[in-house]
Amino acid sequence: MFRQLISQVQDLVDLHGFPTPPPPPVAPPSYFFHSQPPTTLPPPWPSQLHDDRKSKRTPKEPKRIETCGSKSNETMEEIWRYFPDDLYEAVIARLPIAAFFRFRSVCRNWNSLLTSDGFTSQCSQFRPPQPWFYTITHENVNSGAMYDPVSRKWHHPILPKIPTNTIFFPVASAGGLLCFLDIGHRTFYVCNPLTSSFKELPTRSAKVWQRVAVGMISEKSSGAYKIMWLSSNGEYEVYNSRNDRWQRLGTMPECIKLPLSLNLTLQVVAADGWLYFLRSDPDGIVSFEMDSGVWKEYLIPFPPESRDHALTECGGRIMMVGVVTKGPASCVCVWELQKMTVLWTEVDRMPNVLCLELYGKHVKLSCLGNGGLVMFSLESKMTNRLITYDILKKEWLKVNGCVRKGVWIACGTAFHPSLTAMA
Repeated sequence: MFRQLISQVQDLVDLHGFPTPPPPPVAPPSYFFHSQPPTTLPPPWPSQLHDDRKSKRTPKEPKRIETCGSKSNETMEEIWRYFPDDLYEAVIARLPIAAFFRFRSVCRNWNSLLTSDGFTSQCSQFRPPQPWFYTITHENVNSGAMYDPVSRKWHHPILPKIPTNTIFFPVASAGGLLCFLDIGHRTFYVCNPLTSSFKELPTRSAKVWQRVAVGMISEKSSGAYKIMWLSSNGEYEVYNSRNDRWQRLGTMPECIKLPLSLNLTLQVVAADGWLYFLRSDPDGIVSFEMDSGVWKEYLIPFPPESRDHALTECGGRIMMVGVVTKGPASCVCVWELQKMTVLWTEVDRMPNVLCLELYGKHVKLSCLGNGGLVMFSLESKMTNRLITYDILKKEWLKVNGCVRKGVWIACGTAFHPSLTAMA
């Protein structure tokens, strides 16, 4: 890791114009017969050449290597002794997120660096290129797993403050934070799975056993966040982290048909301050703006022969994924909502090689994702396939290593990992 760090430091030094450290002094060449190198030497006689070949007097190689190694170590110590702290924090902030799991365990000074003001300021300027995924399986709902699509590895965080005597589901995310809801739909928890920053939200006014959906929005500048809880009968409440309380705002306008077909597995999409909920009977989208409290409804029929629909988002564009079935053939398709016609237009579908694996099988689709990257959980009899889809690159990749045969994803959400987000 140090070699990679040093190379990044050198690139930054060249970029910002800091003077590079002077090269180590070069030792003068050693001579065996003279203390000072002569300016001119007469040509050797043949007898002298013969004697020199016999003697073969050469310097001791181990001593020369040891001397060079010690000088190199001294030079490295000088570089790091006078290395600017702000530049050091800038380099560390550019490391991959997964590297911080090892970074924190080196020593206390390195661990305390993650909470310094300079490091926090540097991290706020950079956002990971792709979101991570936090999932739980039906076999162990109180133990989660995080998937890093960059390294294509799974991580298993420990969230010690969440009670283990009840079941909690990850239902929403924003600004590097995850929102958990208990099975009784009453207690909410917010945490950062990378730093274990944790907070239990105030208890809501009433316990509701109806189907619900949860959305979350955060402010990039302040780190404040809002969480919305919506029930199928149209009632909703909004939590504001600024005043740490829930506010019951009433019910939906009468023009929106109730009840809504909601559940925790249907993720809520956040884009440009709006929350988007997928509904059926009639098919369409219901949206809510957090700041103004305005509701809107768009009645848009789903594409024919499609099912298991889920919303996602990419750069402000509202997307939908689902399974299209024709006879024994099944395929995952991606649609985009056209703003002019307010209709779904197909933009991509799963490659034929992957579709052949689903042929003749009844597949149930679950979707996790936001911010341009989607994870599909394709559940069939005794089989669970995980596939990621990059909306911009239109790239489909298999995910291995977490879910074994007979075990499937029960619930999950996508989140942008952050080392500075506070619950």
